[in-house]
Amino acid sequence: MAEQRNTNSKGKQSLRAQQAKKQRKVTPKNQIAFFDYRDDRKLRRFINEQGKIIPRRITGLSAKEQNLLTKSIKWARHLAIIPFVSEEIR
Repeated sequence: MAEQRNTNSKGKQSLRAQQAKKQRKVTPKNQIAFFDYRDDRKLRRFINEQGKIIPRRITGLSAKEQNLLTKSIKWARHLAIIPFVSEEIR
């Protein structure tokens, strides 16, 4: 009996681990090494409808790439290339 309990508990743990792996959202890695603040089409891909910057866990970028993206979006907003908020919210 004790042996069956151990195997069942191990089986449940591995099943839980498998379910946790399935629940993780895997996004393809974007092959963008440089974000140009003048390229508004490329930057708009990383902004949602409200004008917020999409987080790193969704974009799939590394921390360094996300930091470069954020800086270029903020600079483009400062130069009025990209609006701070969408026209619908105004």
